[in-house]
Amino acid sequence: MGDNTILQWDPNSILKWSDFQAESNPALYEDSHSVIKYSFTWTVDSDKINDEIIFLIKDIRIFVDFHHLLSWARLSEVDDLLLKHEQGKFDLAELVKQENIKNIHDLFYNKPFPVRGQNEEQRKQFAKEDSGKMINTEIEKLTQIFDEKCLIYQSETNFGKNLEVQTKYNLIFNRLHL
Repeated sequence: MGDNTILQWDPNSILKWSDFQAESNPALYEDSHSVIKYSFTWTVDSDKINDEIIFLIKDIRIFVDFHHLLSWARLSEVDDLLLKHEQGKFDLAELVKQENIKNIHDLFYNKPFPVRGQNEEQRKQFAKEDSGKMINTEIEKLTQIFDEKCLIYQSETNFGKNLEVQTKYNLIFNRLHL
């Protein structure tokens, strides 16, 4: 993305404490906080079928983004175990994406959608706008799945302090980095 405020997940994305650039919040219980969000790109094409203009959604790409300027750590509490736990949240978001990407593609690929607008320029604009809203609705559902799984991850690992459970998760996450 060329934006130094975001680290996009890839198999080589390993968090460092320097990635956590926001000020820590003394009012919160957490020793660190990662802000991880999904972003996406897509292509939309229009076509004419039986005198009806439709649009088709193609090439949906979903990205997992770690936001440097929104993520923070309490410097007095940072250690390798906590960093590994935060990496786990980043990896969990990627895992959730991988588990759900086919369903998202199946919802949109090779399916015609009606186009609104009174001229070609309007139809192009509305097709892009409408398709973006439709995909965004699915990204919101993906975010909800991630949030729910993240709460379970936090609870089961006791924020990385339960080494036995954290190690089990780490083994799952390590497969993403092969």
